[in-house]
Amino acid sequence: MLEDLRPHLVELRKRLTISVVAFIIIFMAMFTYNQPLLTWMTAPLHDALVDVGKISPLAAKGMMTTNQVGGAFFVAMKVSFFAAIVAALPIILSQIWLFIAPGLYSNEKKMLIPFVFGGTFMFAVGVAFAYYVVTPFGFTFLITFGSFTFTPMINIEDYVGFFTKIMFGFGVAFELPIFAYFLALLGFITDRTLIDFFRYAVVLIFIIAALLTPPDVMTQLLMAFPLIILYGISILIVRFVNPASKLEEEKEDDTEEEKEVEENEQIEQKEETKKIEQKEENPKSE
Repeated sequence: MLEDLRPHLVELRKRLTISVVAFIIIFMAMFTYNQPLLTWMTAPLHDALVDVGKISPLAAKGMMTTNQVGGAFFVAMKVSFFAAIVAALPIILSQIWLFIAPGLYSNEKKMLIPFVFGGTFMFAVGVAFAYYVVTPFGFTFLITFGSFTFTPMINIEDYVGFFTKIMFGFGVAFELPIFAYFLALLGFITDRTLIDFFRYAVVLIFIIAALLTPPDVMTQLLMAFPLIILYGISILIVRFVNPASKLEEEKEDDTEEEKEVEENEQIEQKEETKKIEQKEENPKSE
């Protein structure tokens, strides 16, 4: 058993080593630019403070602070870590693909470039959507709430952690069509699989949106609706790549018809029971 797994473990160690080394090198490069990166990260918060400050004198006094001796250093580390993950994403994705490639057919192995570029592009789209659409709404709402009672003193450590969670959440969420495409390519899912799971997917999407976004309905909807649209796009992609067989569709249709028949029979039995009860009650009343 272990002898069979040994080659896979060796390959996994190789891919992990390459990914980690690439991440460390990029991290050190990004650390030298942590200040411009931090300025980019805090721009939505700064804009929200300026906008709310126009209607609230207390908000106009708002500022970013740190309450730790090494706060600035740890913030620089977090900022560099986030930037390094994003910059190293093409390398990480390529190593994931090279790890699973030996188990694929020759025509499937050619999908390395689409997987890497597609995954990187969709992650970047998710981050851009979160940065330019979601955070302005979310931060403005959060700062406005209570801005006439409290002066917003934003802890920079908490803000960077909150910001990176939103960015990563949207970036990973927007990978849905890419993951669906390659799972279909490997034969793990069909369009029927995604269609049957749709109602549960909607619930999961709203739960994820509630966990990853600021606590206001508008921001949560700004994450949930694009994800639902991406889920629909994923169904179309999977239908093109790995459509459900006619036999599966016929079985599904038969199952639905059987359910309808059972429901109709139950309704008829309830109606007959009511009629019998009414007949029994009528003689007693007479």
